[in-house]
Amino acid sequence: MTLREIVYLPNPILRKKAKPVNKFDKDLQTLIDDMFETMREAPGVGLAAPQINLPMQLAVIEYAEGEDDEDRPEDAPPPEKKMFVIINPEITKVSEEKVLGIEGCLSIPGLVGEVERHHAIEVKALNRHGNPIKIKAEGWLARIFQHEIDHLNGVLYTDKATQVWKPREEDSNVELE
Repeated sequence: MTLREIVYLPNPILRKKAKPVNKFDKDLQTLIDDMFETMREAPGVGLAAPQINLPMQLAVIEYAEGEDDEDRPEDAPPPEKKMFVIINPEITKVSEEKVLGIEGCLSIPGLVGEVERHHAIEVKALNRHGNPIKIKAEGWLARIFQHEIDHLNGVLYTDKATQVWKPREEDSNVELE
C-alpha cells in the first residue's frame, strides 16, 4: 500500500463536484486500500478522493461507535472500528433534528469549526465491488458521512460553519475528516 498526498486549500479540486465511478477494477481496490492507509496515517476518520487530488465520487470512513464515550471504563477493550467504502453516494433520508458539532478537516489543517448537521441520515451508495448498499447512520457517524459526501460535491465544512477557529489544547479530541 502507498500513502497518498493529501491536498490542502486552496487546491481547486476541493471545490469541484467529483465524477461518478464506473470502473471497479484492481486499480480501484488498490486506491481504496491506499486511502484507508493515508487516512489512518494522517490521522483522520474519513477521506474523500478529492482530498488526494482525484475527482472521483469515492470516500472511505473508519469509526467505532462509542470510541469517544467518556463513560466507558478505562480497562474496557476499545470498540471495534467499522470500515465503510462509499462510491457514488447519495443521502436519501435525513432527520429533522439537527445538531451542532465541532469538525476539522485533513485538507484544512490548523482550523476547526462548529457545523450544524442532521442527527441521522440514510445513504445509498456502491461498495468497493460495485454492489448497492444502504447505510443508516446517526450521531457522530452521520456527521462523518455528511462531511465526506460534501467533499464529493465541492463543499467544505468551513462553508457551513457558524464559526471557525484555531483549536486550543482542550479541542484536541476533535476527529479530523
